[in-house]
Amino acid sequence: MWAAWYMWIGNQIIATGLMSFLLHELVYFGRSIPWIIIDAIPYFRRWKLQPNKVPTPQEQWECTKMVLFSHFTIELPAIWLFHPMAENFGMNTWQVPFPSWTTMLPQIAIFFVFEDMFHYFAHQALHFGPLYKHIHKIHHKYSAPFGLAAEYAHPAEVFILGTGTIAGPVLYCWYTRNLHIFTVYIWITLRLFQAIDAHSGYDFPWSLQHIIPFWSGAEHHDFHHMAFTNNFSTSFRWCDRIFGTDNKYREYRARISAQKAAMKNNSKSEREEAERKLIAEIEAEGQLAEAIAEGSMPASKSIKVQ
Repeated sequence: MWAAWYMWIGNQIIATGLMSFLLHELVYFGRSIPWIIIDAIPYFRRWKLQPNKVPTPQEQWECTKMVLFSHFTIELPAIWLFHPMAENFGMNTWQVPFPSWTTMLPQIAIFFVFEDMFHYFAHQALHFGPLYKHIHKIHHKYSAPFGLAAEYAHPAEVFILGTGTIAGPVLYCWYTRNLHIFTVYIWITLRLFQAIDAHSGYDFPWSLQHIIPFWSGAEHHDFHHMAFTNNFSTSFRWCDRIFGTDNKYREYRARISAQKAAMKNNSKSEREEAERKLIAEIEAEGQLAEAIAEGSMPASKSIKVQ
């Protein structure tokens, strides 16, 4: 079927471009739909990280329009140019059979590590004054993110951060001359799942970060949107831990744990009210940090989680 697709289209560039773009759209919106449904069901609020902030249909529609704009103006042209670039670097596209799992899994693991490190430093750079004010600020519109908002961003940010997703496979292929585009498709699918889930706003007992301790997940990234500072990585926690950009996050988690222990005999409403106050406090400090990053407030202001 794979080779038949290329033969049916009759043009390898069009065949790869069309398949790549359709894959991206189907995976992105297909993975987002379950989170839209979950947001509409009150039962799931018990696992929502910021339970008082549920996206409205209007917010989701505005987000969808911006995401589609970026997809068609930035990602579609890049995807269409991917085939000639990939073949120039020696990537297999139409060829069959596909590589074995023992070949693909290490490659995908390398792509995850490369993208995470690239994203960490590029994301930090986007929090610098002019870059934040004119580019990254759009993505921080939602202090309580939701699945669809994973790629809600300025087109320039989509290009900058998307480079980390594509550069890993391209550099790997250039160096080894041993990569199939089918492996890249699996990588892109997993990367989209990771990004959407990290923006979902939900932390379930079965979420991956409770199984793999160094996985970031929604609980890690949600704090970044709420507090503005800390937690710049995507898939893993180790860059933030190594470079000390998770200190406020760890203080916050410690406060949450201490608060739960101290109020275990209080009523549910009292515990929820205490949690709302703490979230509001962290968000207020995040707004102050954002104002400093934009240059609209002196940097001498103290940003500290009490």
